[in-house]
Amino acid sequence: MKDYRTLIIEDEKPAARLLSRKLNSLGIQAIEMLHSVEQARNWFMENQAPDLIFLDIQLSDGLSFEIFDGLEINSAIIFTTAYDEFAIRAFKLNSIDYLLKPIAEEELEIAIGKFERLRKVLPSIDLQQIKKLIIPDKNQYKTRFSIKVGNSIKLIPIEEIECFFSENKGTYAYCDNNSQYLLDQTLEQIETVLDPDKFFRISRGNIVNINSIQNISVHSSSRLRVQLNNFPSQELIVSRERVGDFKEWLE
Repeated sequence: MKDYRTLIIEDEKPAARLLSRKLNSLGIQAIEMLHSVEQARNWFMENQAPDLIFLDIQLSDGLSFEIFDGLEINSAIIFTTAYDEFAIRAFKLNSIDYLLKPIAEEELEIAIGKFERLRKVLPSIDLQQIKKLIIPDKNQYKTRFSIKVGNSIKLIPIEEIECFFSENKGTYAYCDNNSQYLLDQTLEQIETVLDPDKFFRISRGNIVNINSIQNISVHSSSRLRVQLNNFPSQELIVSRERVGDFKEWLE
């Protein structure tokens, strides 16, 4: 096994285990697999920083950048991410490498090789610059979505969208006229271009518009159920770990 300490931070446990197995095949054993911002922060406060971190951007309880707020961690970072557009230049400038999911073994091996060559002369990583590119300024938030409908392109103003949801590996926008449209982006990508004052991701599969909320009721196990003006599903449930942030967002 290699002589450096490697950490995996990935909220999807099967993906973390798969990455760990791929690293093992390259002679690298991960010292730990962490799955949330809170878990990672607690780990870093009790353990020495590793030499290398494989870091997912979107974790179950927030963006992974929050892990490093107030902590001095000088580990090398290889991003594992679904972002493949505007953030790429930041990854290139400020990290050892980035790997787009699903991670190809050849790309993983190249990234490891790059880390090993640069290990003694690693540049400092500007996480704030990367965060800034991933999370736009308020005046850069989406005001409309262009959606392909047959051979035409339809423009949907953001105000008309009640929610975004995932279903059967597709991502959809549901509008206040009871129509829904299939989108090209993932929920993770959509979340980064929405005004957080107006939209909130209540669970892994749902983002809601505050102006479309008709009713909020207690569900179970400290969770909440959200009812929108038109969206027909009764299963818009605020996940337990997001309830506190959701209540703050409502205020």
